[in-house]
Amino acid sequence: MSETTRTDVVLVGAGIMSATLGALLRIMEPDWSITLIERLDGAAAESSDPWNNAGTGHSALCELNYTPQRADGTVEITKAVHVNEQFQVSRQFWAHAVENGILPDVRSFLNPVPHVSFVHGADKIGYLKARRETLVQNPLFATMEYIDDSDEFTRRLPLMAAGRNFSEPVALNWTQDGTDVDFGSLSKQLIGYTAQRGMTTLFGHDVRDLSQNSDGSWTVKVVNRRTRSKRSIQAKFVFLGAGGGALPLLQKAGIKEAKGFGGFPVGGQWLRTGNPALAAAHQAKVYGAPPLGAPPMSVPHLDTRVINGRSYLLFGPFAGWSPKFLKQGKVTDLPFSVKPNNIGSMLGVGLTEMSLVKYLVGQLLLSEADRVDALREFAPSAVDSDWELDIAGQRVQVIRKKGAGGVLEFGTTVLAAADGTIAGLLGASPGASTAVPAMLDVMERCFADRYSSWEPKLKEMVPSLGIELSNEPKLFEEVWAYGTKVLKLDKTPSALTTNA
Repeated sequence: MSETTRTDVVLVGAGIMSATLGALLRIMEPDWSITLIERLDGAAAESSDPWNNAGTGHSALCELNYTPQRADGTVEITKAVHVNEQFQVSRQFWAHAVENGILPDVRSFLNPVPHVSFVHGADKIGYLKARRETLVQNPLFATMEYIDDSDEFTRRLPLMAAGRNFSEPVALNWTQDGTDVDFGSLSKQLIGYTAQRGMTTLFGHDVRDLSQNSDGSWTVKVVNRRTRSKRSIQAKFVFLGAGGGALPLLQKAGIKEAKGFGGFPVGGQWLRTGNPALAAAHQAKVYGAPPLGAPPMSVPHLDTRVINGRSYLLFGPFAGWSPKFLKQGKVTDLPFSVKPNNIGSMLGVGLTEMSLVKYLVGQLLLSEADRVDALREFAPSAVDSDWELDIAGQRVQVIRKKGAGGVLEFGTTVLAAADGTIAGLLGASPGASTAVPAMLDVMERCFADRYSSWEPKLKEMVPSLGIELSNEPKLFEEVWAYGTKVLKLDKTPSALTTNA
């Protein structure tokens, strides 16, 4: 017979979302019992692991897919402003957490790295100029520079300038105050904080089923993957922050809000180098324009990464494909996710997203030499032997029902039951960067009876809560200056000076 335990909150998945929600709930309700369930043997071992994502503090400074050009040549910045506003919320919470000992080691998870947009060719240069002119009118983007001088390009990006023929014009949008984030280290510190304050952690445990009880609570059935012993956990609230594994669990829960949703897994691959000379010659995250037919998350970029105190470069992502919903998932994940209520959505997307299918097939046919050739658009002098292929995490793109068919969504979606007893997070980029606003959204929707009493404390942690900083430049200056100091973003990390 399996044992049954009771808890106030169950968090499924030990990545950045559960880690953030757990810490926020522990701060708000120190007496609540919280149980974290993770199928792997360590925290942040899937999408939040630093090698499984780009580590970009997504604030729409460099990602061109957030600033599309309209037919008349003007640039639409609504999405960029929204993404940046979300990142500001995360940044404010991290600053509070560092100042108050919740995050004891800021340099292990956050480093200052410029965010840069890069294009070549006259038509794209015109777009980049218009993009900068439009964005700098907003306080959140006021420091963005436009650079089209080859000497200045060479000074700032030596690796990208080496061997480049500047007869074809190039241009940059350069923002000095971007960030590189190790979401694995961040997740571990947040989980450590909550665990030290009484959270039960069950690593190596699989959630096999969950069902709602007559009193609104949930029974979560769990199996120990080592001993095969079973247990049931009765929880007042369940959060499914299991990355690609969240969709099957939402389906098992049977909530009507998840009906019609499907998922399409897309893997990622990177070219990676730890060569100190190359890393020293490129200290920025440089995003290019998306290839024809490519999904937004496949915009090529050459990135500085700081992991465990050392500097690396990543280039990609190149798409891979597997039916698994997690890097360490099962090949049955995709077929088993097809249900009567979402088959129309999934088939509809299959018929309408032929450009994505074509793009994925093309990516799967790339050879090692083809990938380095793609890198040479950024770094013309790249040598094959300096770079190795690294497999990144799996992302499950959200398929939402629309009419008789479905639509593929790129972004992050929070699903919550109407009664507020269960919620889950689906989607990909900007994902981890928006963990704090996403989890505050979960708290507001699922704990509506308590949220107003939490607000004063939440506003201490996130002064801009409920306010658009774009419209409050003075407040933005205050929280930005405070965050920059506390998060040490005004100091160059040793990994980017010595590269030791």
